[in-house]
Amino acid sequence: MENSIYPLVRVVIRIASQEESTTIFSFLILSTWSSIYSPHDLFVQIHGLGFGINYGQIGNNLPPPSQVAVLIKSMNVSRIRLYDSDPNVLLAFSQSNVEFVIGLGNDYLENMTNPSKFQTWIQQHVQPYLSQTKITCITVGNEVFNSNDTQQMLNLLPAMQSVHDALVNLGLDKHVTVTTAHSFNILSNSYPPSSGAFREDLVQYIQPLLDFHAQINSPFLINAYPFFAYKDNPGEVSLNYVLFQPSEGMIDQNTNLHYDNMLYAQIDAVYAAIKQMGHDHDVQVRISETGWPSNGDPDEVGATPQNAALYNGNLIKRIQQKQGTPAKPSVPIDIYVFALFNENLKPGPASERNYGLYYPDGTPVYNIGLKDYLQEIPMAAKSNTLSVNFLVCITTCLIFALEPSRW
Repeated sequence: MENSIYPLVRVVIRIASQEESTTIFSFLILSTWSSIYSPHDLFVQIHGLGFGINYGQIGNNLPPPSQVAVLIKSMNVSRIRLYDSDPNVLLAFSQSNVEFVIGLGNDYLENMTNPSKFQTWIQQHVQPYLSQTKITCITVGNEVFNSNDTQQMLNLLPAMQSVHDALVNLGLDKHVTVTTAHSFNILSNSYPPSSGAFREDLVQYIQPLLDFHAQINSPFLINAYPFFAYKDNPGEVSLNYVLFQPSEGMIDQNTNLHYDNMLYAQIDAVYAAIKQMGHDHDVQVRISETGWPSNGDPDEVGATPQNAALYNGNLIKRIQQKQGTPAKPSVPIDIYVFALFNENLKPGPASERNYGLYYPDGTPVYNIGLKDYLQEIPMAAKSNTLSVNFLVCITTCLIFALEPSRW
């Protein structure tokens, strides 16, 4: 770039006409911006995969939503799951084709027992953005049955029903559905997949919940992490099996179905548990979270960049192929990858802060192993100081060129 600066400056200074100055100024700025932020160098798309991604914000060094919108566009991600209804995010994605799942936190299950409060919440947090931003789903609570809070468990279904009723009253139920996300730990058994079953202590809550899902045609969301199974028992769980790598896999003796990876076995175990509750074809299972950490505490076996790259890279290949599971081969897997960024303020073990595909400055945490996937994007924190100074220099020269009386 240095070789081209000085001839350009000399050209600008010699301009005699204000009209010519304006023309060259515009050309100069566009040319300079193009050279600084070359789409070929900085933006790579995931070609129409349509997978979802979780956008958590538990960090103090994350980029602003306006820059995240650029990142998401470069990835060609079509769906985002938020854990709240951050208006800054929803506004940043206005006029985009990204579909949003937004969330009501677990605290709302205690504070919003009055159905009218849910309608007020929708009028304040959903309606104002619907004309510009595609909000397609509201999750009420997250992993509520994984807690010991009986009151929250009791309040979950009434809260979901109240949100749905409010959507109906506002004429939004055809555009926005209601669900909640569960931990995989709500299953008491997942092996073999055909013997999947919910915990006995949760059946009283899950049965009416499934009836509600079937009634309003909303998905049953599960947060599934094969990483946990491997971390807890690395001596018996095959690493290749959990990473979608070539392996012997396992055969379900009840169905004679072969599984070459653990995630598909987990999905089918959830389907089997749902079938036991009397819902075979009327409730669809979607994975609201899955991922692999790139770092962890010393006792978190397998938390490495290499394993994370293999897990997420192989998973995206499966999504691209529109695969179904062995028990549901005609139903393509529907998955939200966890997560967009490493979040430095998340509590818990080190792995919790290292699930991101990206660092907060916009650089990939690892090479995902696929051509044209997840390349570095421009972030304001990484702006090229020399380039900015160059623009300032050019602007100054133009000002003097337009006012020759100052020379």
